[in-house]
Amino acid sequence: MVSGVFLIKDGGQLIEMQEEEYTSEDLLQKYLADYPSLIPGDQIDDRSPRRWLLISREAALPSEENGADRWSVDHLFLDQDAIPTLVEVKRSRDTRIRREVVGQMLDYAANAVVYWPVEEIQAKFKDICSKRNVDPDETLRNFLKDSDDAEEFWRKAKTNLQAGKIRMLFVADDIPKELRRIVEFLNEQMDPAEVLAVEIKQYTGQGWKSLVPRVHGQIERTRRNVNSTMQWDWDSFFRELKAKKGLVDAEVARKILEWAKNKLPRFWWGNGKQDGSCFPTLDHKGISYYPIAIWTYGKVEIQFQWLQKKPPFDAESKRKELLSRLNQIPGISLPDDAITRRPNIYLSIFKDDNSLKQLLEILEWVVQEIKSS
Repeated sequence: MVSGVFLIKDGGQLIEMQEEEYTSEDLLQKYLADYPSLIPGDQIDDRSPRRWLLISREAALPSEENGADRWSVDHLFLDQDAIPTLVEVKRSRDTRIRREVVGQMLDYAANAVVYWPVEEIQAKFKDICSKRNVDPDETLRNFLKDSDDAEEFWRKAKTNLQAGKIRMLFVADDIPKELRRIVEFLNEQMDPAEVLAVEIKQYTGQGWKSLVPRVHGQIERTRRNVNSTMQWDWDSFFRELKAKKGLVDAEVARKILEWAKNKLPRFWWGNGKQDGSCFPTLDHKGISYYPIAIWTYGKVEIQFQWLQKKPPFDAESKRKELLSRLNQIPGISLPDDAITRRPNIYLSIFKDDNSLKQLLEILEWVVQEIKSS
């Protein structure tokens, strides 16, 4: 059976086009850079089709704080919600596309959320605009379509990175079944990160060329997650938390957030497809601090991983002191290595008034340490 694409010209001439391999991996990379819409945003999110702003090709990435660049991501895009999207391109004939590329991408993602400050992403965007002889401010305005201002867009990018809300895309002319299975598995397990594969087949005939993209991995995820997107707010967050975990947990969360209104006054609400989140935030001297996050699955997450990049908690001694104070609350026993991660604690631990009081006193101490830094 012949597999191809058929075009009919205005005069009625039928042009039969046959699938053809790309002559090089670089050619496919160039197509993506020149025509980002080849990544089919409507297949990724049919309710709010994704649009792409190219930030960089061969985006350099270190593996440690202030370290030399170790890797380079083939493409870095931001979508209209400022979600960082990492793209790795391989031809199907490259055997690394079956397994090795997955570990490679996870390396990129794990280090990007820690070692890519938003200022560096902005610099990469300005650099590629300069290489293309276009104005970065005008390019961004055209991309945003007046839906947001530039400052807010970059703030969202920073928040998404800090929350680990990124997208990883494997792009090839053919996605092997081994990679499809891995992508579907990862996509089910990872939240808020998203993992997808994009197949872009090339067809040629009589001097014509056609590129046909198809997303793998999103179908299964969408089937399992009825709501493809969800922008949480105060009402929807507590409605979901109450439904999932009951009145007690909802009341504990409410008390924490009521306290936070004066101490960590800016609330960033997540848009996870399944679980709602709230990050009470303090903006101090140009730095955003969010020591905790609360989730609708009934847990408080302590944000050591992000605090460790910001004064005064970039000092290990300060993070150890915070850990020690938390472990004095009955029912909490966080390990020593928690000071580099995001350990979580059940909200139900704080249903006791004394335990809740201890937690709020610790958060008060965190706020005072930040303000005096």
